Amino acid sequence: MNVTVYLGASFGNDEKFKVAIEELGTFIGKRGDTLIYGGSKSGLMGVLADSVLAAGGPVIGVEPQMFIDQEFQHDGITELIVTSNMSERKAKMIELGDAFIAFPGGTGTLEEITEIMSLISLKLLDAPCILYNLDGYYDGLKELLRTMISCDLSSKERQKGIYFVNNTSEIEELLQ
Repeated sequence: MNVTVYLGASFGNDEKFKVAIEELGTFIGKRGDTLIYGGSKSGLMGVLADSVLAAGGPVIGVEPQMFIDQEFQHDGITELIVTSNMSERKAKMIELGDAFIAFPGGTGTLEEITEIMSLISLKLLDAPCILYNLDGYYDGLKELLRTMISCDLSSKERQKGIYFVNNTSEIEELLQ
């Protein structure tokens, strides 16, 4: 299975992010799944890639040329796909993915996972969309989705396939 993970290229301000992403990477690698991610060596992205590789799993990075020019790419991964821009990167990551996980991240992570949510809602993508809700990180988004339903602007049926999980064990249950 190709598991696309969206996350930040910084470390954040809490050690729990690093611990949780190492656990997720080890899980992906030990399963023999392929990690699809943004291709960076920086921050949590680098930790994720390194943990998948250390657990024996392959890693495919998808990175736009502008980040290659800044030398953000992870040179130790299995494969690096270079795109011309961020839109092409997003499309390639979606094309390659069988399951999609958003780890806590910034606005780029949010933009990427909301595109997955939209594709699932429109039934244009049949894959799990998993928000890793570490310590309630995505509680606000979860509440917004509930509000959309209560205002009849979305429905439970349209949001079927979007999951909020608290740990790697819950991700494991969804990916079986």
